[in-house]
Amino acid sequence: MARYIYQQTGWPEFTWDVARLSHQLAAVRHRQGRLLGRMESLGFDFRAEAVLGTLTEDVIKSSEIEGERLDRGQVRSSIARRLGMDIGALAPIDRDVEGVVEMMLDATRHYAEPLTQERLFAWHAALFPTGRSFMTRIVVGAWRHDGAGAMEVVSGPIGRERVHYQAPTADRIEAEMASFLAWCNGAQDLDPVLKAAIAHLWFVTIHPFEDGNGRMARAIGDLMLARSEQTSQRFYSLSAQIRQERRAYYAVLEATQKGTLDITPWLHWFLGCLDRAFGRAEQALGKVLQKARFWEDMAGQIFNARQHLMLNRLLDGFEGKLNSSKWAKMTKTSPDTALRDINDLVSRGILAKDAAGGRSTHYALILPRAQEAEDDSRAEPAA
Repeated sequence: MARYIYQQTGWPEFTWDVARLSHQLAAVRHRQGRLLGRMESLGFDFRAEAVLGTLTEDVIKSSEIEGERLDRGQVRSSIARRLGMDIGALAPIDRDVEGVVEMMLDATRHYAEPLTQERLFAWHAALFPTGRSFMTRIVVGAWRHDGAGAMEVVSGPIGRERVHYQAPTADRIEAEMASFLAWCNGAQDLDPVLKAAIAHLWFVTIHPFEDGNGRMARAIGDLMLARSEQTSQRFYSLSAQIRQERRAYYAVLEATQKGTLDITPWLHWFLGCLDRAFGRAEQALGKVLQKARFWEDMAGQIFNARQHLMLNRLLDGFEGKLNSSKWAKMTKTSPDTALRDINDLVSRGILAKDAAGGRSTHYALILPRAQEAEDDSRAEPAA
């Protein structure tokens, strides 16, 4: 009796319930197109800012799913440098961060290029530049072997481990991956979003490397999603949503890998997770859209560099309350200069002063009324 999906007769000929998924798929595709349309309406600089934020989140959260925490500043600096973006002084970057960023950007920026064995080997080598996974030496840039025993996904303390999944033996990997790559690069009568979901499942089921299979599966999924959109610009992070739903992700993955070739539950979960990722992106990118509208309304007005910096800080979501002391500290200027900057913006109706006086006076950004009304209407629940 077959224990795992790859042992089923007919593997890897997956099936699914088209009728059950058709409405969900149509809704996801509609939301995907609407999100891309909103972002395309922005200017180049604001789109670049959104892409930088999304890719940073994607890299960080994909690693977190595997229990690895990367420094956000390093990730952001690495991505900005590779995209040719000026974000000021760049933080020193570790090799492992550079490797994850290199893989993710290659997957999304070069989505139209074939997915090959050599490309996957390069991704794997980039993920593990020292040839080690934490303290353990692993085979890097090549398929795994079974020298240390079967490849298993386990949890729990030593002596009481629970085996969640056992991958195909190493002698099957060459043929399994040849079939997988041929399918990835071939043309099928299949919606590209469904292809992204199947590619993710198929790759992580083969588990062709000693480590890094989850991150690479998500990178392959992102590549396929980029193909579905025909753009390298990323405005949402599926990995961030998977990180938030990690327990459900592993549960449905394990159930599918121990089930039949009917992968309807996996596709249903994947589409739902993707839809929730779009919703998460719409909320996060709302700040970028808000900033774009604000600066459109400010066209023609003149601001000094300090005012421009602080207005952007407020638009990005300033933590706490703004006063003249914080302004002076953040702009590296004197208290008197900070107060002149602030009073100028107050006189122009851009900042509002609260009712308190003296040193406890705080200031808030005034959004244009039309923008406030739009933001309020978006926040209201549907009737």
